[in-house]
Amino acid sequence: MHLERNRMRKLLIYLEGYKKEAILAPLFKMLEATFELFTPIIMKLIIDVGINDGDNAYIIKMCAVMITFGIIGLVCSITAQYYSAKASVGFSTIIRQKLFDHIQSLGFSEMDKIGTSTMITRLTSDINQVQSGVNLVLRLFMRSPFIVIGSMIMAFTIDTKSAIIFLIAIPLISLIIFGVMLISIPLYKKVQAALDDVLNSTRENLIGARVIRAFHKEEEEIQNFNKNSEHLKKLQIFAGKILAFMNPATYIIVNAAIIILLYTGAIKVNIGLLTTGEVIALVSYMSQILIELIKLANLIISVTKAVASGNRIQSILEIKSKMDKNRI
Repeated sequence: MHLERNRMRKLLIYLEGYKKEAILAPLFKMLEATFELFTPIIMKLIIDVGINDGDNAYIIKMCAVMITFGIIGLVCSITAQYYSAKASVGFSTIIRQKLFDHIQSLGFSEMDKIGTSTMITRLTSDINQVQSGVNLVLRLFMRSPFIVIGSMIMAFTIDTKSAIIFLIAIPLISLIIFGVMLISIPLYKKVQAALDDVLNSTRENLIGARVIRAFHKEEEEIQNFNKNSEHLKKLQIFAGKILAFMNPATYIIVNAAIIILLYTGAIKVNIGLLTTGEVIALVSYMSQILIELIKLANLIISVTKAVASGNRIQSILEIKSKMDKNRI
């Protein structure tokens, strides 16, 4: 495990040329998240002050504030997307070129030992996975925890007793999400290995087509390919089924929490302890927490897959060529 972390850390040095983008992308996302946290409060003011008092001018003014926040948030989001895309694409381009140049410097013995299909997978699928992981980290790694913690804090500013529901719901949702994640991550590593087998089988059939026909091995090779392909399909379906469990389970908990919020909120509104706008704001914060926790779980899965792919790429870059360059 320690060796794998060191490998990935070595790979991240190629991100140094994009330090500015790697800093600005999460900062703009945090700014967007800040405006998003204020939206339920503005909704609360519109309902409790504007609608209750029949003040149309106040409603228009607060709607204008909400639209302004939305526009600023959109600009921040687009800016963050631009910087994260620039950093991740540039990072993966450098790695792809470095890996390609390194493979070109290897001798035939090293290439035979690694395998052509493995090198193709590293240059395509693994680098794309690393690019996607870097992109998601720059956009969501700080945003999602910020929204979850911020929503809980804002809920406590509205009503302390109602916010206790958040303290119960968040750990339950996190338990389901990260439990599913811990099961699915090893499965995705097996999926990547099964993909290598399918690519290797395809390559061998394409290169050795004449030999296969000469020895009448077509049926045997077809069966072998079908076996590898079927194994890959079963792994992907199984991993997909486990991930499919996450959404309904989390939505059940969140909807149950929302029902409790609405029920207790209705009682408190009736006796004057809460306003209608405050109850709606609490429900909005609960919905935000659900969305961000699911995003965070998907992010962790993507990052884990990206780290695994990055380790595979770095393992190729660490292979020393035994070819005598003086003879070239």
